[in-house]
Amino acid sequence: VTGYWVRPFHVSTALSAKAKVAMSRFEPSSAINYGKMHENIITVRRRLNRPLTLSEKIVYGHLDDPAGQEIDRGRTYLRLRPDRVAMQDATAQMAMLQFISSGLPKVAVPSTIHCDHLIEAQIGGAQDLQRAKVINQEVYNFLASAGAKYGVGFWKPGSGIIHQIILENYAYPGVMLIGTDSHTPNGGGLGGICIGVGGADAVDVMAGIPWELKCPKVIGVRLTGTLSGWTSPKDVILKVAGILTVKGGTGAIVEYHGPGVDSISCTGMATICNMGAEIGATTSVFPYNHRMKTYLDKTGRGEIGSLADHFKDDLVPDEGCEYDQVIEINLSELKPHINGPFTPDLAHPVSDIGAIAKKSGWPLEVKVGLIGSCTNSSYEDMGRAASLAKQALDKGLKCKAQFTVTPGSEQIRATIERDGYAKILSEVGGIVLANACGPCIGQWDRKDVKKGEKNTIVTSFNRNFTARNDANPATHAFVTSPEIVTALALAGTLDFNPETDYLTAPNGEKFKLEPPSGDELPSRDFDPGQDTYQHPPAESSSVKVDVNPSSNRLQLLEPFDKWHGKDLEDMKVLIKVKGKCTTDHISAAGPWLKFRGHLDNISNNLLIGAVNIENDAVNKVKNQLTGEYNGVPDVARHYKCVFKYKSPWQNYNLCCIFSQQTLPQFHMKHFICLVFMQSTLNWPAVHSSYSNKLLQPLFTCSVSFLQFPFSLLYFFYSMIQANGVNWVVVGDENYGEGSSREHAALEPRHLGGRAIIVKSFARIHDDKISITGLSSFAPGKPLTAVIKHSDGSQQSISLNHTFNETQIQWFKAGSALNRMKELQ
Repeated sequence: VTGYWVRPFHVSTALSAKAKVAMSRFEPSSAINYGKMHENIITVRRRLNRPLTLSEKIVYGHLDDPAGQEIDRGRTYLRLRPDRVAMQDATAQMAMLQFISSGLPKVAVPSTIHCDHLIEAQIGGAQDLQRAKVINQEVYNFLASAGAKYGVGFWKPGSGIIHQIILENYAYPGVMLIGTDSHTPNGGGLGGICIGVGGADAVDVMAGIPWELKCPKVIGVRLTGTLSGWTSPKDVILKVAGILTVKGGTGAIVEYHGPGVDSISCTGMATICNMGAEIGATTSVFPYNHRMKTYLDKTGRGEIGSLADHFKDDLVPDEGCEYDQVIEINLSELKPHINGPFTPDLAHPVSDIGAIAKKSGWPLEVKVGLIGSCTNSSYEDMGRAASLAKQALDKGLKCKAQFTVTPGSEQIRATIERDGYAKILSEVGGIVLANACGPCIGQWDRKDVKKGEKNTIVTSFNRNFTARNDANPATHAFVTSPEIVTALALAGTLDFNPETDYLTAPNGEKFKLEPPSGDELPSRDFDPGQDTYQHPPAESSSVKVDVNPSSNRLQLLEPFDKWHGKDLEDMKVLIKVKGKCTTDHISAAGPWLKFRGHLDNISNNLLIGAVNIENDAVNKVKNQLTGEYNGVPDVARHYKCVFKYKSPWQNYNLCCIFSQQTLPQFHMKHFICLVFMQSTLNWPAVHSSYSNKLLQPLFTCSVSFLQFPFSLLYFFYSMIQANGVNWVVVGDENYGEGSSREHAALEPRHLGGRAIIVKSFARIHDDKISITGLSSFAPGKPLTAVIKHSDGSQQSISLNHTFNETQIQWFKAGSALNRMKELQ
């Protein structure tokens, strides 16, 4: 045995004579560079003088400077060179708008856009898709034209969910891929390091700039035994989530290893990695094995599998490598699990959930069962669910609950239709939805319950935060495997255990379901279905990006202001958040997805789901300038956009109080002009008196662009002086848990926020806060917050931060994009 210290050089030498292997069939000129990764691994291993985990091999194999990079798990920041970028259509809008702002002509690495988030589940697949194409036409046109202009591949609506498309076409062992969706780690099922990021990170990579990642710790999950019976790959991650909780994986890569790995299919490994996002992990990964090789062969990528075989030593962990934490799971002893409600880490064996639900007062009746989504929509998943549905149909039984089926891709949809699975699932009562995210992300026009009505749903999705799926905070959502969802939909009740309990056929016969079965991959080749991919043209100088200036869904970005060089003083506390504050609380999805390309409009959902610790109310905070209580974004806008016009006339002041929109350069739609006697009051008195209706203005007029000449409007604006108020948000632990949602970071900044102060990040209101020490802002050096209470007292607290030198430069420039332009 050669061992990890020495790697036979003859392998890479022999391979250099072979033709290069393309990353994908869509990018024949972009080759996989295992040779470079191998050289980096050798360099780093010699420097560290120890065996490496698989995660370390792939991550360090993509270092920009493997010889000089400081490497310390959990402390240093790594500068990396990812292989490619993937963006879903909701986050791609902001990412592409940012890339356009960079002024660069083309993306530097292979990149793709996937239209999956904007299709609402309403009637059925074909109808919902057609409706989405009409409603979202301007967004799709923008993304298609931007992709064509800047060299980005475009997957049209109906193609499927981004993560399934990546698994089928772009992921491969050893790849480093970043994607603008939190469940990008799905690609770890094919042995890649695939990480969910925000749009700004994607822009860095597309611009050819080294991407920064805090050197991750590595959590090892050692699997022994074999999956069998009702236990599925989903149960592995449901169990792990129960152990690590929603924040236990923060700052770490979860690396699965051990003899039990070989009993899990490639798509099953993808399921486990996908839901790893729910434990806060940077990503998750499995070692290369024969299951991955088979999947590559079946998806038309046999050459990649052959190349991976030659470099297999680099695609598995070194013997004797050390993990920061190790979890052991015996698959032979693992039981089916179901997690929830309201959080994906509340784990229960299926055998216990009935008793727990009764004790907790959770509704037992299952209203809807939903299978599919990016987590569980593989051919194997659909086949195992169909095997249960077929047993029920043979007894004349259909689902008691509503039942929906979401294929993960057009290829999966076409193949399960060809092989009869779709027909079986439809006959048992299922509605086949579009190849899209749908109810998993809240794109569900649910009609069977009213908002506020307590009810239970079971899904094979990955996330079940409050109101996540249907915007109803009273919905108790549980996540489990497609097999258990199907069984519970047939039974119609949460306290049904398919391993022991019986169903009753229409003729009164009692029968027990046999454990599910299904082929890992189709015996014939996959049916690709309709061709839904748009190649970017070789020559794109004449392509124009389609953005309507009057659109309420798309808005070209304006640069953020630079830091003024001083400490941030006398900032208001916009809200002190009580308890859990996920990205769903910060920037809700569902109906808000349509504004993902318009920063000002989507900012109207800022923190509307967060609980105010002052009054235990949602979206109700005190405006410290008026004393009134309003919605969070309303108060934030008021702080940002309080303006006073100094009248040239002797006796009058013109004061403009702005509501939902802002000034012309922020695409203001309306404002109210209030004219007061200058001699009787000053600005604070105007605001306070008017708000309390103790003093009425001489006259009021509502103005809009359609009713008021723009030149005169701009004349008024040019003589208005900003009196904006900076503010901060104070929160608890694990702030920002959930999707890698760019808007959760952009919206506070856009509405005048200057800092988020919390106990930890996931990856009362009369007080003022000042942040001092910014003139000597440096990595590892805490800042100071001075809290000025309403009673006149003060206290100072130390604020830790994780800014490195590069990120401090971003702060001073106003944003990473601003800094990028400075360096051009």
